[in-house]
Amino acid sequence: MTVPNPQEDASSTPGGAPSARRRATLARKWAYLIGATAYLPYTHKELEEHLRELVDQVIEVIRGRPFDPSGATRVGARLVELRCVGPDSLRRTLEVLGKALARDQPADRVVLALGALTTGYSEAQREMFQQQQKELNRTLLDVEREARRRQLMTQAQFEEIFVGSASGVAVTDLDGGLVRINAALGKTLNRAPADIAGVSLFDLIHPEDAEGLRQAYRELLDGKIARLRIGRRMLAENDETMWVSLTGGVIRDATGKAEQFVTIVDDDTDVNLLQRRLSHQALHDALTGLPNRQFFSTRLEKALRLADPATGITVFHLDLDGFSVVTDGLGPGSGDRLLRSVAAALKLVVQDENAIVARLGGDEFGILIENTERTPDVGTTIRRINQELAEPVYLDENTGVAASASIGVADRPPRDLPPSELLRATDMTLRRAQRNGHRQWQLFDPEQDRRDRHRFSLAASMAGAWELGEIDVVHRPVVRLEDRTTTGVEALLRWNHPAEGVLAHEDCVDLAGRTGLLLPLGEWLLQVACAKVRDEPAAKVLAVGLTADQAADPDLVGTVRQTLGETELSPARLRIGFPARALLSERGEAADNLRVLAEIGVYSEILDFGAAGDVECLGELPVRTVRLARRLVDRQRQEGNRLLLTRSVANLVELAHLAGATVLVDGIHTAEQADWWRHTGADAGLGPYFTT
Repeated sequence: MTVPNPQEDASSTPGGAPSARRRATLARKWAYLIGATAYLPYTHKELEEHLRELVDQVIEVIRGRPFDPSGATRVGARLVELRCVGPDSLRRTLEVLGKALARDQPADRVVLALGALTTGYSEAQREMFQQQQKELNRTLLDVEREARRRQLMTQAQFEEIFVGSASGVAVTDLDGGLVRINAALGKTLNRAPADIAGVSLFDLIHPEDAEGLRQAYRELLDGKIARLRIGRRMLAENDETMWVSLTGGVIRDATGKAEQFVTIVDDDTDVNLLQRRLSHQALHDALTGLPNRQFFSTRLEKALRLADPATGITVFHLDLDGFSVVTDGLGPGSGDRLLRSVAAALKLVVQDENAIVARLGGDEFGILIENTERTPDVGTTIRRINQELAEPVYLDENTGVAASASIGVADRPPRDLPPSELLRATDMTLRRAQRNGHRQWQLFDPEQDRRDRHRFSLAASMAGAWELGEIDVVHRPVVRLEDRTTTGVEALLRWNHPAEGVLAHEDCVDLAGRTGLLLPLGEWLLQVACAKVRDEPAAKVLAVGLTADQAADPDLVGTVRQTLGETELSPARLRIGFPARALLSERGEAADNLRVLAEIGVYSEILDFGAAGDVECLGELPVRTVRLARRLVDRQRQEGNRLLLTRSVANLVELAHLAGATVLVDGIHTAEQADWWRHTGADAGLGPYFTT
């Protein structure tokens, strides 16, 4: 984007102080040029405000009596504090300030001030680098200490396991020679450690199994297997044969070179115990001790099959609200404590029922209740859940956290429903509840579920449809109501679905918004639409509407600039529509994008105009057009010429005209409707009436 040179203000004279307008213009140009040289944690507006202060300080230094360049030194240091430390940040700063100030300020003072600024900048940058180096050195030292501590801890842990383990442990060289054994191994073989010291591990294996075990260790050493787990016969005292389980691993040095084998030896009793333990771990959550999703699904399948037809079962699918606030604010350890507390609370809620509580993953929980005549209804159970979760969990004396949950409920589902399908249904019900806010719940609705699944399947297949060319960009005319002449076109998406037929623009936008397709599809729409209208009459304007997410996209201006450059379309022929609610957002990204687009000559339009607060946009933003909210158009079509509606619309139109904006009406179906809006003061319209 080419930024124009600051305009001379009629209120400033050679040698005089630059006017406020010139200072603001200089700050804006400085912000644009320096903002592209480094990543800055500010919006463009915030950076411009900071630099406006620095412009004033530099000018005060240059015009000061007596001349004192120290203030410029502080300006240079302040630039470093603002993180304007890119490779070209200082050069761009000196260029923009030098060119702007040299026009009407003493050249010698400008040079000395910029030199002092450079000195302050360099010194502050040097101090910043020194501080970063100190922090890096301190971090490396901490890492080294931590590595040494971990190494010692690992050695201590190994020794503790080696000595105290109830399983036999043998450390051998790479040929199988015994280096160390623990007392438990001697007890397993009913031999004293001294009796087997100095022999090979393979000497203790049954002769028929020894060669197979040697081959297994060679594969372990060659990396063909990550860990050895094998059952073999071992020779105890008096060559008595016993079955053992051998678990072997490779001990490597810091370079990764293999040095020894470590082997754990368990008899059948220990193996069975270990298998039961592993089975429990496979079916339970390690943090909360609750059954996991696999266990829950198995129990759910059984409960569905054996449920009492009169009472059935009820499944609750919970997701904690704002759980990331706890983990991000207080640390993951606090989140773990909260999850354990939630698990205990949910078990307390259903302690009198034939029920199971499970952790389904992350901060999601499931409750299965096999209902009886005494089981409370769904609403009562949810109130109990909310009451228990609302009890604070104190992480220390002063920090107490509580939880709330959004819940999807399937009450008495069909007995032939597969568990996986039931969990999917409760999960989708939960997501619908979450769209209404925190601590909400909904019952599973089969018909709503069918509609949602259909929409999700369409959204999931949209990327492939785009690639296959099923999605087009079409234009509809924008018509002046006074004389019915076409003044422009609006670009819309259209999906020619092989089974669903034609899906309109609103459906395409909604479906794309459910995936990550909205922004790339919007960029493609802009590119194709600009290319289509480039060779049409220059008087026609192309309108492209945005969603709130697209309006706040930080890459929007760059995308528009690139598209205009590639298609060679004049910026004056493009009108970008911004939703009113996006322009009124506190973050202000959409409003910033609108202002920058206006600077490069792209017209802007306020979409859905007519809600409270929209009028503020007219006075604060460079807007050329407003599009009235569709709800107003629909009301007029349904209610006709009602006095209250007529006056409300007339007032909106008048306000828009007072702000210098034209009024556009979308959704005109008939000639009578077009005439009504023309008499109300609207300037242009779109809708089925003009496209049929």
